[in-house]
Order: sequence, then structure tokens, then C-alpha cells
Amino acid sequence: MAEAKKKLSTEPYKGVRDFYPQDFAIEKYIFDVCRKTAESFGYEEYAASPLENAELYRAKSGEELVNEQTYTFVDRGKREVTLRPEMTPSVARMIAAKRKTLFFPVRWYSIQNFFRYERPQKGRLREHFQLNADIFGVNGIEAETEIIALAYEVLRNFGMKDLDFEIRVNSRKVMNYIIGTLLALSEDSAKKTAQLIDRRAKMEKGVFEQSLRELVGEKNPLMLTLLNSQNFEEFISHLPEEKGLTENLEEIKNLISALNSLGITNVIFDQSLMRGFDYYTGLVFEVYDKHPGNLRSMFGGGRYDDLLDIFGVEKVPTVGFGMGDVTVRDMLFAYGLLPKELPRAAELYMSATGKEYNGYVNDLAQTLRRQGIRVIVDYSEGKVSTKIKNADRVKVPYVSIIGEHEKASGEIKVKELATGKEVALAEDKIATFIKNNI
Repeated sequence: MAEAKKKLSTEPYKGVRDFYPQDFAIEKYIFDVCRKTAESFGYEEYAASPLENAELYRAKSGEELVNEQTYTFVDRGKREVTLRPEMTPSVARMIAAKRKTLFFPVRWYSIQNFFRYERPQKGRLREHFQLNADIFGVNGIEAETEIIALAYEVLRNFGMKDLDFEIRVNSRKVMNYIIGTLLALSEDSAKKTAQLIDRRAKMEKGVFEQSLRELVGEKNPLMLTLLNSQNFEEFISHLPEEKGLTENLEEIKNLISALNSLGITNVIFDQSLMRGFDYYTGLVFEVYDKHPGNLRSMFGGGRYDDLLDIFGVEKVPTVGFGMGDVTVRDMLFAYGLLPKELPRAAELYMSATGKEYNGYVNDLAQTLRRQGIRVIVDYSEGKVSTKIKNADRVKVPYVSIIGEHEKASGEIKVKELATGKEVALAEDKIATFIKNNI
């Protein structure tokens, strides 16, 4: 007796998504807003393969990321390959490769997919799409100001109001001084302390304070005083007046002032903001959603001037950010900002009354497509009423049913489904009529 054939599951791989046309229409909307906003700042779109040598991430992020959080495998050529978990190393590699021929400052953006092997949860999946925008070759806070202004405009172009979100800023240089110099922690303890502070908002107060005490010891009261400061002025009042530190603190003040001058006033200082990646070297920022049902960090970025070091080339000062589509969709849903009307599949739905007229219908449809009209041809042999219902189901505004009279006369009846109005048009007038009435 033949063994029963095993049925394959229709579910996608855990932590990834299928995008049916209606779902992908929302993705396209998100991508379009991001693309148009980035290009309004003069940023150019680039792309790269999702496959990178694993060594790139080992050099940038270390063994832990590669071994525990990535999709890494050995290919048929015995090369260790990783599906990219982020874009920054790839774009850094591209800049390093062409740095002698590029005209700086370089403004690039991309919208690509990324892969991380981690537990799927709200706002975080194993695959997501992300807008990345970076400016290369600007040393001053003009770069941070521009990048944050770009991120701000993306949210505004989605329909978000200033009261809906806030932009939190901090400086890794300031925090590194506090952890490494003021607290005099070892390199390992300093790294663990930075990671702990980065997780502070997700931890219970008592658990966080106990963990901090174990890391910083007798300096714990000072660290807690700094972390619990209510504003920038209170924070700096607990710090010594040291030239390098003062300059870095001034950077924060100057950034907030520069953004305020652009009308971006929902900016606050947050000393708990660390950003998880070790490659950040200066100012960092994150955008926080303030909706009661979606209180969370949306996305962020900052300055990373040293990343090209792993390629053995001279530094290129860089500021950038990444914004994922999963958190954006959650945000748009929370505020009722998902598009109510999605793009239609076509402007005109055509069908023949009999198979003998299909050739004529196809020829006319092809002519109209070349004139910029999107046309669906229905090849079914059902009733006219059924064909019209089919056109309505796919939200096509105009329908034409073509038979002997239309083929012989060259006069085509075009019906508007929303109103039921019908007009007879010569073949060469159809495209103009539809364009003028859409």
C-alpha cells in the first residue's frame, strides 16, 4: 500500500510575512512616503545583496550577533555567508570601496529587507523592511540636524502630529565619559553597564537598580542621580566642568537648538538613551510613539564615524538612521492613519461578449496600455452582469463590454460603475476620457 503523501503547510516560515495584494499595497504606501521624503532632501537610492560574508558582521558586531541572532550558513563554495541583519555594515563597505571616486557629502537611502533570528513579538519579526538614510562626510551637527529633520518629515508625511511622538537625543561620548572615566569601570563592566542602561525602560525599577549596583559598586548613587535627573540642566549640574565633556554637552544643546529653529520642538534630552550598537561614536537619537496603546521606541540612529576602520581605510564621518516597516504599520494603525483607499488594480475592465471577439479586445487593450491606461481583460464567458460585478469587486472604475457592434463600428461604450453613466467613444478617445475623469 502506497504511503500517504504528506501535505505541506500553507503557513509562512515563523516570523516572516506573506503580502497579499491588499497587504502589499500598504507596504507600497509606506515605501512611497519614505522614498519621496528622502528624495526631497536630495538623497539617492541604492541597494545591495542581502547576502554578505559573515566576516563583515564578526568584525563589526562580534561573535555573539553572528552566532545567536543571524541566519549564517556555509555555501557550496565553503564560504560562510550571512543574511544581512542590518544595512550599516553593507553601506559602509560600499562607501569604503568607492571612497576615492565619490563626491562628499554623500546622501544615500535604501528600502531593503533584513533578517534576524530572534523570538517574534509585537513590533519585531524575523524579517522586516527598513528605510535607511545616511549622510557621509559632514563632521558637524549639521549632519545630525538634517538626518533628524528627514526622520521627522517622514512621520509628518504619514500624518503624525508633533504631539503624537517625541525625539529623544543623547550623546554616546558623554555617556562613555561617565561610565568609563567618571565611574572608572573596566572595559567589560563599562560595556555591560551601557547595555543595562539601554534596557532600563523595559525592566522593573528594583531589578534595574540591583543590576546597576552590581556593576558600578560604590559609584551607584552617582549613576542613579544622573539617570534620574529630570532635565538636561539637572543632569549637567552633577557633572564636573571638564573641557572635553563640556564640549560634548554643548553638542547636545546645539542640536536641540538647531532642530527648534527648524520648527521641530518635540525634542527632549534622555540620558538613558544609549542605542544598542557599539559603533555609535557621538550623538544618538530615537523616535518614541506616545500613543497609550503603542508606547514604544519607533526607530533611531546616530553618528558612527569609525565604522570604515574595519576596512583599513581613512575615516568618513557618518550619521544615519533606520526605520522599520513593522513598527510603522503598528503606529499608523494606532492613529487610524492607514490609507482608507488603496490603489486600484486598473482604470478599465474589458471583456468580450463571445470568444470570437477576444482578439479585438486584446488588441484594443494593448493600444490603451501603451497610452498609459491600466487595463484588465476578462476572458470568461459568463453573463454581462457577472462581468460587471467582477469589475466592481476589484474596484476598477470603468468597464467596457465589447461585441459585434463595437468591433464593426469602432465605437466603444465605457461605463462608470460608481454612477452607472455610459458614454460611447471612438477607440482613440478612450484614453483621454479616462485620464480626464479619474
